[in-house]
Amino acid sequence: MKILLSGTASDSHTWNLVYLRLFLEELGYEVVGLGPCAGAELLADACRRHAPDAVVLSSVNGHGYRDGLAAVRHLRADPHLAGLPVVLGGKLGVAGGGQDEDTARLLDAGCDAVLGDDLAALRGFLAAHTRREAVA
Repeated sequence: MKILLSGTASDSHTWNLVYLRLFLEELGYEVVGLGPCAGAELLADACRRHAPDAVVLSSVNGHGYRDGLAAVRHLRADPHLAGLPVVLGGKLGVAGGGQDEDTARLLDAGCDAVLGDDLAALRGFLAAHTRREAVA
């Protein structure tokens, strides 16, 4: 299974991406790293170019909700990418509170999962999608 791993548009952090790449590779996934500060169009272009089986977006700076919403809406608007599994993890906001509402809006917009910092949940999400790929 190939995963496209990316930071969000306004997030310049890289340590999270390095950590996640190593984590995913140790689980046996092929990882294409897009890097930090990837806007929605760059993300969509990379998805068309690399044809991943899933997208993992990571945010550390607290703008995960805003940037993730733009990214998933852009992917869902493209008929070739509309069914691509997208998971968002990390920090959704900086003000505290509102996490449940932000998560619900992200899921409504087309995120398949919003996981915060839960690596066990990420592992489970990807394992479930790997099983679906094997059956299909």
